[in-house]
Amino acid sequence: MNKETKLRIQNITAKVALKFGSKAWVLKKREEQRLEAAQMKFLRHLIGITKLDKEKNQCIREKTGAQNIVKEIKQCQKKWLQHVQRMDTNRILRQALRYRPEGRRNVGRPKKRWRDQLHVED
Repeated sequence: MNKETKLRIQNITAKVALKFGSKAWVLKKREEQRLEAAQMKFLRHLIGITKLDKEKNQCIREKTGAQNIVKEIKQCQKKWLQHVQRMDTNRILRQALRYRPEGRRNVGRPKKRWRDQLHVED
């Protein structure tokens, strides 16, 4: 199989599997690293490079024409946010995005929320 065919298969199967449900994810640094590692493992295998060859990830992405999976996920999340913001105000998704709970928060560092990672302003 040539490289183009393998890359198309990767875009159809592996990338879709990695991005499944990513619109609602709250990505932490460790999860981003794992996603990038999985993508790079596949791309290295695709072009026949091992880690012992010590080729930089950026060079491998240029050879295959692949984009960073984390950037793609963040773009997808921003598109989803724009889609939800265009919805009518009576839709549940739009209401959930604007929801502010009452009462006190737990002690300690606040958990990272979906809207925080996208820097959403009301």
